[in-house]
Amino acid sequence: MMAFTRTSVEDVVVVVVMIVILSLIGICVNGENGEYEGVEGGAPMVKTEQEALYSAIQGFVGQWWNGSYLYPDPCGWTPIQGVSCDIFDGFWYVTDLNIGSVDDNSLACAPYVEFRPHLFQLNHLKSLAFFHCFVAPIPIPSGNWAAFSGSLESLEFRSNLGLTGNIPPDFGQLEKLQSLVVIENGLSGGLPENIGNLTRLKRLVLSGNGFTGEIGDSYGYLSELLILDLSRNSLSGSLPLTFGGLTSLLKLDLSENQLEGRIPSEISNLKNLTLLDLSNNKISGGLTKSIQEMCSLQELVLSRNPIGDDLMNIEWQNLQGLMVLDLSSTRLMGGIPESLSQLKKLRFLGLHDNHLSSNLSSKLAELPDLTSLYVYGNNLTGELKFTRGFYGKMGRRFGAWNNSNLCIPVDFIPTKFSPYGIKACQEVTMSEVSFRDSGSKMVNENHNLDSHFTTSLSRSKYKSDMTWCVFMIIILLINLFM
Repeated sequence: MMAFTRTSVEDVVVVVVMIVILSLIGICVNGENGEYEGVEGGAPMVKTEQEALYSAIQGFVGQWWNGSYLYPDPCGWTPIQGVSCDIFDGFWYVTDLNIGSVDDNSLACAPYVEFRPHLFQLNHLKSLAFFHCFVAPIPIPSGNWAAFSGSLESLEFRSNLGLTGNIPPDFGQLEKLQSLVVIENGLSGGLPENIGNLTRLKRLVLSGNGFTGEIGDSYGYLSELLILDLSRNSLSGSLPLTFGGLTSLLKLDLSENQLEGRIPSEISNLKNLTLLDLSNNKISGGLTKSIQEMCSLQELVLSRNPIGDDLMNIEWQNLQGLMVLDLSSTRLMGGIPESLSQLKKLRFLGLHDNHLSSNLSSKLAELPDLTSLYVYGNNLTGELKFTRGFYGKMGRRFGAWNNSNLCIPVDFIPTKFSPYGIKACQEVTMSEVSFRDSGSKMVNENHNLDSHFTTSLSRSKYKSDMTWCVFMIIILLINLFM
């Protein structure tokens, strides 16, 4: 009995000690006054972090939302759509926040929204994005973004037509930012010069807004930049010479602006560039030979610019990776170089609406991947010597109309292979030669020929009628004797 009792007492002591230890752990984790709210078996969230998050969300989706259905916190068993968290020093903190209609079950923004100061208290935030959120006019607040200087790596505003005003200058203080995407909003004004301070940027997309003014030299100092897209704005001035410093760049899109001047020769430094799109601008001064040094180019789009030049000045065979070449409506003159037929990866060739002349090389048909060839609206001459197979493969993606001196062999007419809008080449017949040599003698010969043809036709018709009569008589005789 005594041994049993001693063992029971020892067991009770062990249980009591364990309870005390667990209580102490609970106090250390949760705090004596409930400063932290957690979930059994998981990390807790600092209460101030949760309150800041809830208030920030309410500012965008409406006061009706209070997160009451979430237990125990937005990083627990029932997380908020568009919110991601991570653990720092044993506690949950918000690291990603996506506001707006990203997915079907995302929280939709209210008609009238506000940027509450609580948003800038989420000092572990790495990614912040707004999708289709701002409808009523509202500017991006200024003066608070420096709070994210030590954490924010990605900032996006996509398709917010109500977002107005300028880009806040304190965006330039987000020194850890790697991606800045401000696309299809209602923003205007000039591009902040201090964006060039964000030396860690790898993606800068400011397209589809109403930005005006020139592109600052500082944008050429972003040496780690991979994607630069300033398209579909109203930017003016010339391309900065400092763009030669964007040596890591893969894609450069400045299309649909009002940029002018020459393409700087420094662009040849962009050895990794795969896309260069300067279409729909006012660029002039000819094609720089620096283009032929950009051996990584896959897409070169310079269409709808008053460039004016001769294609023969460029060694196109150097650009063996080129898949898309669009030089339409660029006031090009001279011939079409045969070196283009050496671009074995070329899929699209647009040279239409220029002043190009001479013949069109049949070697272009030998390009294995070519699916679109447009040379209409030029001064091309001569006979098209492509095969039926080429016309069959291309269909309406071969455009050569509006070249008054361009023709196709007569044996292609009329067939399903004949290209649209191209006339047949006129054969010089012997009768036409006789007409030029003897004048009216051709008329007499043609008259005699017509008479002979008419007589032959009459004889043929007479023989046909006699045969029919004999056949009918035989049928009648058979019926009489049956």
